[in-house]
Amino acid sequence: MITFYHNPRCSKSREALVLVEQLAAHRQLALDVVEYLKNPPTAAQLATLQHQLGCDLREMVRSNEEAYTALGLAQADDATLLQAVANHPQLLQRPIAVYQGRAAIGRPPEHILALLNEAAA
Repeated sequence: MITFYHNPRCSKSREALVLVEQLAAHRQLALDVVEYLKNPPTAAQLATLQHQLGCDLREMVRSNEEAYTALGLAQADDATLLQAVANHPQLLQRPIAVYQGRAAIGRPPEHILALLNEAAA
């Protein structure tokens, strides 16, 4: 199954979703689209997602959002950042796909395709 963290108002997220839908249909894979603004992940789920991404936590946080500045997150530790993203899901970088225990941020969307193609190889 592919889990896709999606914001339908984001053009990159919509673009990546089309690619993932096509690939999932072609490979007959289940696809779970999570509109994370409506169903925000918990801090624990975000920590798992960070591990699956294999990146620094700040790479999955949108620092250009108003909430980032308003909450003073520039110097925040990881626990504070995780809780801030859980409380303010608009801070989560988008889109993100998870497949076979690994994840990729779709900026550009081709990063997600690379993840899915690597997993299939």
